[in-house]
Amino acid sequence: MILDLRRLPILETERLRLEPLSIKDADALFPLLGEPEVLAYWDSPEPDDPDVVAEVVRNLVDDMQAGRAIHLAMRTLADGTFIGCFDITEIDRRHRRAEVGFMLSRQAWGEDYGLEAMRTVIAYLAASGLRRLTARTNLGARRSEGMLEKLGFEEEGLLRGHILEDGERRDCRLFGLLL
Repeated sequence: MILDLRRLPILETERLRLEPLSIKDADALFPLLGEPEVLAYWDSPEPDDPDVVAEVVRNLVDDMQAGRAIHLAMRTLADGTFIGCFDITEIDRRHRRAEVGFMLSRQAWGEDYGLEAMRTVIAYLAASGLRRLTARTNLGARRSEGMLEKLGFEEEGLLRGHILEDGERRDCRLFGLLL
């Protein structure tokens, strides 16, 4: 079966544990979403209410339970610190493809945690039968784009006016990887 979502993965790397996001992760996610540098290239406004973040996390957990997506919390193996999250969405089993996305806390930047996690997730998805991944970045997110390119993703196009942020249409870059 292509990517069986009845059994959500727990993945480990040399330094990280990636496990399904749970309601309890809302408390750890709220401060991360308050980091302006982290949200500079994200397509959601900075939340100022922890209850809003808790509701978003509940919706993500519901999506996983319904088999529509996988949302993973990223924690360091050393001390279990929550450093970000990873998602696998737009899952299309017929065409064996999905979209991947990630968000890292500012203090985790420069440690190659995203690269480490992404390599492991890509291997998991390939072993699960997927053959194509896409990723989107907001225009100007050079750190994310550089990481995707290191992983072999190729820029496939510009999505003009793809998101609406602060009342403005914003462009995104589309990247793809054949597995």
